[in-house]
Amino acid sequence: MPTVKNPVQNTHLKETIALSAPLIMTQIGHIITGMVDNIFLGKLGKTEQAAGILSNNLFIILLVFSIGMSYVLTPAITDAHVNRNEKEKAALLKNAFFINMIVAVLLFIILFFSSPLLGYMRQPKDVVQLAIPFFDVLIFSIIPVALFFVCKQYTEGLSNTKAAMYFSVLGNIMNIILNYMLIYGKAGLPEMGYMGACWATFISRVFMGVGFVIFIFNHRSVNSFAKYYGEVKLNALHFWTLLKSGLASALQFTFEVAAFAIAGLVAGVFGKEEIDAHGIALSMAAFTYMFASGIGSATTIRVGNYYAMNDLSNLKVAIKTSFKSVIVTMGVMALLFVCLNTILPHIFSNDSEIILIASRLLLFAALFQLFDGTQVVAIGALRGLEDYKYPTYIAFIGYWVISLPLCYLFAFPMGYGVYGVWLALSVGLAFVAVALTIRIRNLIRLKTILG
Repeated sequence: MPTVKNPVQNTHLKETIALSAPLIMTQIGHIITGMVDNIFLGKLGKTEQAAGILSNNLFIILLVFSIGMSYVLTPAITDAHVNRNEKEKAALLKNAFFINMIVAVLLFIILFFSSPLLGYMRQPKDVVQLAIPFFDVLIFSIIPVALFFVCKQYTEGLSNTKAAMYFSVLGNIMNIILNYMLIYGKAGLPEMGYMGACWATFISRVFMGVGFVIFIFNHRSVNSFAKYYGEVKLNALHFWTLLKSGLASALQFTFEVAAFAIAGLVAGVFGKEEIDAHGIALSMAAFTYMFASGIGSATTIRVGNYYAMNDLSNLKVAIKTSFKSVIVTMGVMALLFVCLNTILPHIFSNDSEIILIASRLLLFAALFQLFDGTQVVAIGALRGLEDYKYPTYIAFIGYWVISLPLCYLFAFPMGYGVYGVWLALSVGLAFVAVALTIRIRNLIRLKTILG
């Protein structure tokens, strides 16, 4: 008998793809910023490349905390948008700007005094010497990044996923051009060498953050809140709701990314070749992760909409569709890593030892692709259900109680080195993916019972 297609599932798949595509482009845009810097620095030398990777490893820990703070805005804006409450949207946005700017400034102050820590992390001395001034410029971009993500989460709450994509693409084009011009001193600009990469990143991020703020206040497709923005006030209700949920979301992101960053520092103990190889493999794994992250963000939007409308039936189908989509997507990525593991590292380096190590690490990346995709979609679904506390606990256990101790055990006592680090990360991701999936199942069962 011919297979009868389910029109409801087909509709959900089309809607998921339509929302995910621009989100994926936006997410890829952010990771490409680091990848472009990595490629340009790799052409200058392995010490310069290692310095850039080391700087980003420390910077990214607090950067993702800032980004995570903004993610709670999307479901809140979605709920206000579904109920056509423009004043609520304006109040949420004003409070979100206030909270995220305070957090970004506090994180900047912490980062400003953190660069000396690079000298105490058992990294190669010549790498640390180059990394400190690079890091000191990079940290200034945390404030424009915070602006960008508040705007991004606001527009996504309106189901507008293209605005952020356009700014991300334009920002990355600017970053590529500025990398070339500032590193090599083209078009009358000073020849800054490896430091040109961090200045290019900072300038492009300022454009993305400030440009996006101007856009949401002036473009009629998204500025329906604007006439109420001056009227609404900072208030305790919105402030504490966004802050409380934002801190849980921020910690959730930080636990994962910090584990990977610390793993990078462990890799650096074995030498600059290991730092470069780890950074190369991780940047490619992060690139494929952005496909899953785009699907996860689309899941947040769609689940948030159905949750606001109390439509449990479509909510379940939306989650199932997202899981199926991400499994297929990340399965393809895993196959690409297996088939091209000896070819892809050549994009970033000409050093045979770095290429060899990176090619082996890509096989570990292939191993955890499905787990990584599953966990990020699960987090997206739980965010749409406004569940932040339990995913934070799960992330802490998976990455800090399981992954990091195993990193040490596999890398040093068991003697697997940098490969042991990646095996440990795979185990942690597997735990988080399974635990979050169980959490979704239990939460939906509870909501079904309660009606």
